[in-house]
Amino acid sequence: FPLPLVGKEKFHKSQHWGFCNNVGMLVSEDKPGIGGELLLGQKTKPKYSAFPKGMGSDAPSWVAFDKQVLSFDAYLEDEVPDKSQGNYRIRRYKIYFYLEDDTIQVNEPELKNSGMPQGTSIRRQRISLPPPDEDQFYTVHHFNINIDIIFYGRTFKIYDCDTFTKNFLKKIGVKLNPPGQCPEDPYMKIRRETLDCMKPLRPYESFDTLKQFLEYDRKVLRFFCLWDDSATLFGDRRELILHYFLSDDTIEVKEVMPHNSGRDAMSLFLQRRKLPKYGPPGVCQPGQVTDRTVLNIYGGLKENRVDGYLLDKYKLGKLDQEFYKDSDLFIGATINVWGRKVLLCDCDEFTKTYYKTKYGIENFTSIPCKAPPLPKIERKFPPYTGFGSEEDSLRSCIGLVPTPHQRDFKKFMEKDSYGNISNTLRFFAKLITHKCADVDRMFVISYFLSDDTISVFEPIERNSGITGGKFLKRIRVKKPGQEVFKSELSEYIKAEELYIGATVNVNGYLFLLLNADEYTLNYMETNSDMFPMSSIELILQKLKEEESKSREIKQVFTAADCKHTKMVDYNTFRDIIMSLTVGKLIDHELITLARHYRVPKDPCPDMSVLMAQAHEQLKKNTFENFESLISTCVYQDREKKKVLPSKDIRRLCKSFRLPLSDDLLGSILSGFEDSEKQINYESFFCALNWRINPMPELEATLYTKERCEDEWLGMPSPIPVKYINYMRLLKDVFGLEEE
Repeated sequence: FPLPLVGKEKFHKSQHWGFCNNVGMLVSEDKPGIGGELLLGQKTKPKYSAFPKGMGSDAPSWVAFDKQVLSFDAYLEDEVPDKSQGNYRIRRYKIYFYLEDDTIQVNEPELKNSGMPQGTSIRRQRISLPPPDEDQFYTVHHFNINIDIIFYGRTFKIYDCDTFTKNFLKKIGVKLNPPGQCPEDPYMKIRRETLDCMKPLRPYESFDTLKQFLEYDRKVLRFFCLWDDSATLFGDRRELILHYFLSDDTIEVKEVMPHNSGRDAMSLFLQRRKLPKYGPPGVCQPGQVTDRTVLNIYGGLKENRVDGYLLDKYKLGKLDQEFYKDSDLFIGATINVWGRKVLLCDCDEFTKTYYKTKYGIENFTSIPCKAPPLPKIERKFPPYTGFGSEEDSLRSCIGLVPTPHQRDFKKFMEKDSYGNISNTLRFFAKLITHKCADVDRMFVISYFLSDDTISVFEPIERNSGITGGKFLKRIRVKKPGQEVFKSELSEYIKAEELYIGATVNVNGYLFLLLNADEYTLNYMETNSDMFPMSSIELILQKLKEEESKSREIKQVFTAADCKHTKMVDYNTFRDIIMSLTVGKLIDHELITLARHYRVPKDPCPDMSVLMAQAHEQLKKNTFENFESLISTCVYQDREKKKVLPSKDIRRLCKSFRLPLSDDLLGSILSGFEDSEKQINYESFFCALNWRINPMPELEATLYTKERCEDEWLGMPSPIPVKYINYMRLLKDVFGLEEE
């Protein structure tokens, strides 16, 4: 036999079963099978829609009803175990029905002082119907207004819903019942009546300070104050700092203790509290200073039970007392701090911003609160005794235990010699005397900037009959004409008093400063603010005063310059300037002017001198490998032009370890270069060959003697400047151009 139809139905049983709310159930004959195929007994494919009629398309239900919730207002009667508070309680709930998956959530709104746990009563889930239909779940068709609905054995009475829920239920064909009313909770009614009885017969005065505390906590106004108590006996001016705490309107005052004030250091001048305006108010009875006056209290039958209290309507016996507020504090105000008049002189930036924002105050001109300086009592010391130095004797008068004199250590570290920087000014000087034997004696005076000491040294001259060497050891030299035994410290010679042409008195010996070394002149020109004799601006200003003689000065310089080279030697320049300025410029200013307009020396020395230096170095190192150098150059000269680039010659010299310095080698190479920076290597290395082409040895440079009036005769010193460009000087001073 063929298989019966029942077998086929069992085989296609999965197509007959559908799922509603995640529970399998037998579908109707009008529902299609899997893939849209017809089931047994179906003739046409039915059309289904998840939307209510007239609301949408054939989209799935969870897409159509996503985020759409029905809201119902309900209540239930809850039995109370304590019968003294009533037989039952009325508890209100919110029932939410989620259309996308038929889930239900029940929430109980929180009620203040209800005494019961509130919040979510039933979490979001699908809830089954009460027995005997516990195999089914609640759907949207089970809900309406003014009906009872049971969730897990608890009966909720739905008495109203929102507008969206009403419209939705109407669209799906549910006939809505008229809305009902929620009965009043008897317990809350009794509690409300009790609270009403506790209220006073007058309007309730609110003293809520929590808002002020939360808004202004840790915000403090700071004022700088002055309490002038100098009018009283042994009184003085005392500086205070006032803190106003915005969180509770309290005031705290601190005192600024100066050094050696003789007062005990106290933590606070006034403890933090409310400050009365009219104080001191005297001693108050307990309960007089209070915000509320309690008239009586009442309670039930039980002992120690207070149900309410009555406030005094007329506030009899209450003491009215005004306290300082933030509106009473401003710069220039005088406040009463328990009988002390305190003047507000200044405030900080936060306080200024606060008053500018809240009260619109713009003027915050501070009042000087510092006390005028006390008259300085001149301290007199006994005169110098002659034992030890003046500083040591003075230290014994300052304290009971004498301490050594402290030198200026910072100046010592800044001006001490290190490396090539000596920080020592050296001058050539001549002794001014009437003794014939000492007329020609020359000295070197050294001034040490680190400690302002001076040393004098006499160069040793053979067959002079005078023993040279140290003339004065390193020591500070006092200025002449000072009293020996006096109370004040003596004055010593300073660096600003030393310049070329000055006369220096060193312990009774007069020295005329004739010249200075290069470091001294450079240092004085660099620090021209300390040494005005080395300031080129001041010197040019003096020359501009002789503008009427500008043509004469130019004619004299032109006549001295026979070859028209625009420069003259130093001696000629000195004679011309000295004769025309008529003593307005001293020797140091003249040397500074000559150094500023000097003609720079030729940076490229003579080639013969360079070759002599190179031969001297090659001889010391016995370098004779010139034939190999020339052979290497011939090998690299592919075009046989007998020339190679300068960089290649330098590289070959380095590879053969030619014992010449980089500067010397570069100077010699630059002398042999042509316009294309090519070098004839044969002539270059032949010139370096000290065996074939010897050069005469270098001679020591002899300094010429300089004529500087009669005092310079016999003084061997280098010429400060060799040539001076007088045209540049005339252009800067008088604006004269070359004709």
